[in-house]
Amino acid sequence: MTEIVEGLSLNLATVRQQWGFVEAVEGCLRHGIRAIAPWRDQVAAIGLDEAARIVRKEGLQVTGLCRGGFFPAPDAAGRQAAIDDSFHAVDEAAALNADCLVLVVGGLPESSRDIVGARQMVTDGIAALLPHAIAAGVPLAIEPLHPMYAADRACVNTLRQALDICDALDPEKSGALGVAMDVYHCWWDPELEAQILRAGPKRLLAHHICDWLVPTRDMLTDRGMMGDGVIDLPAIRRMVEAGGFSGPQEVEIFSAENWWKKPGDEVLATCVERFRAVC
Repeated sequence: MTEIVEGLSLNLATVRQQWGFVEAVEGCLRHGIRAIAPWRDQVAAIGLDEAARIVRKEGLQVTGLCRGGFFPAPDAAGRQAAIDDSFHAVDEAAALNADCLVLVVGGLPESSRDIVGARQMVTDGIAALLPHAIAAGVPLAIEPLHPMYAADRACVNTLRQALDICDALDPEKSGALGVAMDVYHCWWDPELEAQILRAGPKRLLAHHICDWLVPTRDMLTDRGMMGDGVIDLPAIRRMVEAGGFSGPQEVEIFSAENWWKKPGDEVLATCVERFRAVC
């Protein structure tokens, strides 16, 4: 019987070029990984009902569903469409009994240079989504992205910014709104430890791990396997544990020229090995 790897989750983007949802779950089970974080397109490919059935049958923890968000848009119709799509994402996360719905909030609307206005659209979009998420029992996790993504993917770029939104919309720290802290995006932040402690257990909803390669050849699809780059992963793990986070560390690696080209079982075996050795 395969030994269960406690404290490790696999974001299924890590093997999205090798496997679909079913094959990825089967691979995780072979390697003792009992927690996953799927993407909505992977779930849609086999159907939400079937994905939820597999999760229940195998007793898997779903550490997050990726993703809702992308709230900024040039007009009201576009902004409402993003909110409506995120409503569906909440329902999908509820069906999967996910620990949270990850929000990648979106960048500047087309032809805009108004990043302040874009950030207000993000806050307004989350405010519109939050009552539905509360009713569904799905916490929302804002994921701040590295500043290099500010224009096109996420105009919320630090934990401080994400937590400011949380405090504005959920001042009671109800557990309904928090952050997904991805080391790839946040490792450089001089306020990282202070903001993790500020977040605390009510706001720390997910912890994503990988590594930052030097050089990084592509800002989206050249993440490193843990231990291959410059991030002090043990130090950040100590920070999140001091902040009260006790959930699994979720490996999320986009790697077009390396890990996506390797056999899925080799990728998972390496994830387990590195998780035990360097995280």
